[in-house]
Amino acid sequence: MILSLSMGQGFSRKMLVLFSVLCLGFGLWGCNGDQETAQADVNVDPELEAQILQVIRDNPQVLIDAVQNYQLSQQQAQQEEQQKAAEDFQQQVLTEPQTVIGDSPTLGAEDLNVVLIEFSDFECPFCARAHSTLQTFMAQNSDTVTLVYKHFPLAQIHPQAIPAAEASWAAQQQGKFWEYHDQLFENQDRLGEELYQEIATNLGLDLEKFEGDRQNAQPAIQQDLELAQQLGLNGTPFFILASTETGKFETFSGALDLQEYEEKLAAITTP
Repeated sequence: MILSLSMGQGFSRKMLVLFSVLCLGFGLWGCNGDQETAQADVNVDPELEAQILQVIRDNPQVLIDAVQNYQLSQQQAQQEEQQKAAEDFQQQVLTEPQTVIGDSPTLGAEDLNVVLIEFSDFECPFCARAHSTLQTFMAQNSDTVTLVYKHFPLAQIHPQAIPAAEASWAAQQQGKFWEYHDQLFENQDRLGEELYQEIATNLGLDLEKFEGDRQNAQPAIQQDLELAQQLGLNGTPFFILASTETGKFETFSGALDLQEYEEKLAAITTP
């Protein structure tokens, strides 16, 4: 295909700039399995190319505006997608909590009338603070609240987050997730291979199975990560608290104090 449009064919400078933005846009934002072949099939008139480059030089703001508008539209589309995912997730938590829980470890009540889903990272200091408070909260409310743990390791800032998550998942395969979970948080300043082996030994785990399961933990952790991404989560700890009896649902983040957890529980369970 040969492009031979010129300014003399009725194109204003602004129209030509917009046309050039579109041409550039296809190169910048389009995905093609054979990029070189695609480029070889398009011959641009050198005169037109020179005109486009000159118009861009004379009107750089037009190109900047086009890029910014594109980025804004992408952000809006992403926000709408995340909002829809959050709404679907909320409905599922309230009507099919077991589907949301899946194979994630749980603690507390078995009836799933009140579900507290925690997205957490073993290397996050705020998660460690939340852990300490949640232990007390669950001790007082284990007959009514089901705590669900979802992995959300922030690997970009916490290098031991994924290895710790993998070790805890391996412990879960031997029925020792919560014991392992507690010791990881209680020894957060020692996260590393020596600690993972030490905890496994202290808990009496089959070490050969533990090692094998660690190697197979990534799919389960990735599934939790993808859920967090779909919901637009960007920090830990993050909580979702829902009552299937009242239909009330609340989200919150950070390491709250005990009274705040109790207040949120009262708010969703009160008809």
